[in-house]
Amino acid sequence: MKINEYYIKARLFPTILISIPVLSLYYFGFSEKLIEFTTFLEGYEWASDITLSIAIIYLLVQINRLISKELFQNIFFKEELNMPTTNFLLNSDTSLAKSIKSQLAQKIAADFNIHLLDSTSENENEEEARKTISSAVAQVRNVTRNNSILLQHNIEYGFLRNLTGGSVLAVVISIINIFLFQYTFPNPFAFKLNFVFLSIYILPIILSKFLINKYGIYYAKILFEQYLKK
Repeated sequence: MKINEYYIKARLFPTILISIPVLSLYYFGFSEKLIEFTTFLEGYEWASDITLSIAIIYLLVQINRLISKELFQNIFFKEELNMPTTNFLLNSDTSLAKSIKSQLAQKIAADFNIHLLDSTSENENEEEARKTISSAVAQVRNVTRNNSILLQHNIEYGFLRNLTGGSVLAVVISIINIFLFQYTFPNPFAFKLNFVFLSIYILPIILSKFLINKYGIYYAKILFEQYLKK
């Protein structure tokens, strides 16, 4: 696992934010029982609340990434075939000026030997046009990977996408916690706290399509702008 700025800000930070309901269940419900379980491991320094919390967060990073990519990105964008980076390069799309699209198509052909479909071919087989563009965009990302401006926008998009995906898990855990803290581990404070969590984490889900698409558009514009400058 490579720890870099993108991992910390776009994956770890949203995971920490959405892990609060899980950690509330751990501390208010299971912490004492887990501590009792780990007492016989006294010879191992890693047996502690801190280590268990880190392990939980690491697991959530993986689950969070899976949900955000497989659920939201797949539903909204069909992987990358309907992402703004793909839509912008379609001949039928008017988001970019024709002159800019022409420059991009020429540069992509020269740099990667990938030829985007013309209007006629695109109308006959839009799916093939989208697949070709998607392949080209992947190459564009590779050659602009170290661009600091693009990295910042990529982090912002990744943070939002992962926060939205993770919010699904946070909502589910909050609902479970509400029942557990009402009946299994009675705790009025934790019960009310998880109602607050539920209200907070459901908002990114409700606004998910608008926010992810909006930040995806920002990212696409910067990606092509920085690529043309190379």
